[in-house]
Amino acid sequence: MIRLLRRLGLMVGLILIAAPASAQIYRCESASGVVEYTNAPASGPAAERQCRVVDASITVIPAPKPVGPKAGPAAAPTGPVPPAPGPFPPAGAAQRPSGGTPTAAAPPAGFPRVDTAAQRTLDGDRRRILEDELRKEEARLAELRAAFNNGEPERRGDERNYLKYLERVQRMREDIGRAESNLASIRQELAAIRN
Repeated sequence: MIRLLRRLGLMVGLILIAAPASAQIYRCESASGVVEYTNAPASGPAAERQCRVVDASITVIPAPKPVGPKAGPAAAPTGPVPPAPGPFPPAGAAQRPSGGTPTAAAPPAGFPRVDTAAQRTLDGDRRRILEDELRKEEARLAELRAAFNNGEPERRGDERNYLKYLERVQRMREDIGRAESNLASIRQELAAIRN
């Protein structure tokens, strides 16, 4: 019985040692361009994919260790952080007068300043660029909305499968949302430019 268990253990050990040597990684790409890495080549209905063996070894990079209160015993000490050395205050810091409201820190004496006329020229150029971008984005949004046709775009010939049609409708919906977000950001930037 002991000999049988030893032989069984030896066979299991050999199988475990030999298994990684025969494992291969395949890079498969579907007709639509979706890339998938797998340890089994395409077969059956998935044979439409074009698979090839990956020759390079895969490198795993460990994630950085978390820092903060939940990091455990090696976490950074909690308490006040000393100010950074140098002529400038830390980022985001503002000086508070005795009234308690924050004010902008005054730049040091040797800090370069931009001439008012040069700043107006820069602001004018920036406004012109943003207005051009605004017009382009408005035109793009109008095209997207016209193609979207209130959620019922015209069905294409390659969309016999209704799921493909629904996926395209969803992508169009997302594109419209991004275009609207871009327009809001450009308008916000335009409003922030000084006159």
